[in-house]
Amino acid sequence: MDCFLDIHHQSLTKTGEELCGDRVKILKTPEKTILVLSDGLGSGVKANILATLTSTIIVTMTKADVALEDVMRTVIATLPTCKVRKLAYATFTILEIHKVTNKFRIVNFDNPRSLFFKNGVREELDVVESNILDHKIAISHGQLERGDFLAIFSDGVLYAGLGDLMDFGWGREEIANYVETHLIRNNRAAENIANDVIGKTRELYHGVNGDDATFLGVYAREKNALAVFTGPPLNPAEDAARSAWITDFAGRRIVCGGTTGNIVGSYLGCEVETDMASMRADLPPIGHLPGIDLVTEGIFTMAKASEMLKTSDGKIENLVNDGTGASLLARELARADSIRLVVGQSINEWYQNPLLPKSISIRRQLVDELVAILASQGKDVSVEYC
Repeated sequence: MDCFLDIHHQSLTKTGEELCGDRVKILKTPEKTILVLSDGLGSGVKANILATLTSTIIVTMTKADVALEDVMRTVIATLPTCKVRKLAYATFTILEIHKVTNKFRIVNFDNPRSLFFKNGVREELDVVESNILDHKIAISHGQLERGDFLAIFSDGVLYAGLGDLMDFGWGREEIANYVETHLIRNNRAAENIANDVIGKTRELYHGVNGDDATFLGVYAREKNALAVFTGPPLNPAEDAARSAWITDFAGRRIVCGGTTGNIVGSYLGCEVETDMASMRADLPPIGHLPGIDLVTEGIFTMAKASEMLKTSDGKIENLVNDGTGASLLARELARADSIRLVVGQSINEWYQNPLLPKSISIRRQLVDELVAILASQGKDVSVEYC
């Protein structure tokens, strides 16, 4: 099913502690996405260690398709039960989502029950309870379609504010209504919802967080696809085919490089229109071509955009918006979920490092660095050299 899983989690640390006792692990494989939220017993360093070990064991074994009972057996054998309080080492929720079908399974051990919203409206999932090694496990199944939202959270969110002088706090119903209101208002970015829920949780604690609190949201939406064509192909006979690819791409389209822009312009039967207002002392101006969302210079602009993405951690709100090619490119890359780069290998001698072999251009080095940054920020990136 062609949709993108927008995933974001946010946490509060119990007041007085340096480390959060909740831990989220996310692993994406070619077959599925695995998410684990573990809540370690107590708070602080010990809870953080317990939650980290629990989530790491579960992700590793779930990736290998180990049976749930064997996963539980390993966790129980590895981490002790509290002898004083007679409570489990750590609670956890496992969410597995298969990439081809978007069918999901939720396995819950003593965390609050997850919430599911079908196209913005809350819908309860059927729950099957089982007993594995004397531990009660709740299992639910479903399928994500575009517009659906899944919410997983620790009890620090659920019980925020309870017991204070106003005797007011969250409950599962209140959290569900709060999320549903956001979805109805079309505020469906997972990051926005997670941040707002944790913000409300912090408010209910009146500035003194009584527990660690974590909220993880998964929103199924249309994928934001982006194509970047940079550098002329080694074989000029490929110019037309590569130009046709970028102009026909189903998503946002970017061309980087003066020669590359001229190649695409020639294919379109027009010249690149230069926007001198975007020029800066250290950055060439952007250009315009019909059907292309952004046309920039190549090496300098891409290097600056890479630097911006790295220092901003890929967050759009942290990026400057000064109208230069670099800031516009960085923002396009930050918004995209999947990025397809086609990189021509014809070497511009002006940019070639004389210390490197002729087969390795400055552009290729730059692309490799950019891909590493984007991948570290959760982007699905692919590169084709031509």
